Amino acid sequence: MENTNLKPNLTKRFFAGLIDYAIIYAFFYAFISAFGEPNEEGGYSVTGFLALVPILFWFVFLVVLETFFGATLGNSIVGLQPKSLTKNNGELSLGQSIKRHVLDPIDMFPFGLLAIMAIKNTDRNQRLGDIWAKTIVVEVNQN
Repeated sequence: MENTNLKPNLTKRFFAGLIDYAIIYAFFYAFISAFGEPNEEGGYSVTGFLALVPILFWFVFLVVLETFFGATLGNSIVGLQPKSLTKNNGELSLGQSIKRHVLDPIDMFPFGLLAIMAIKNTDRNQRLGDIWAKTIVVEVNQN
């Protein structure tokens, strides 16, 4: 997929990530508050099967939505969409979406500085997750 009119869209990408992870953290907090047991540090913990629920929520909310609907909720709201560089139709595979989001913690550390530096210094405005997954992020009205 060749696109010479790529934009970094740093502001949109920041807000998309903020929306997505605010929802994820809110779910984690509510879930652990509701189902967690008090721990020795004064907080709450979930163990066993219940510990998988937040991970499954993360997976469905980011990876499944992006794979089957073309974008996460945050990207949809700000008008961005990830595209595959390896498929002619640009649709992401499940594996590409997993790769993009497994590296989110690295891209977001510290305060998104690594992602910003990567986006500003790559020809296709890719963060580390995009480079590994062979994807780009474009505005929805771009094809």
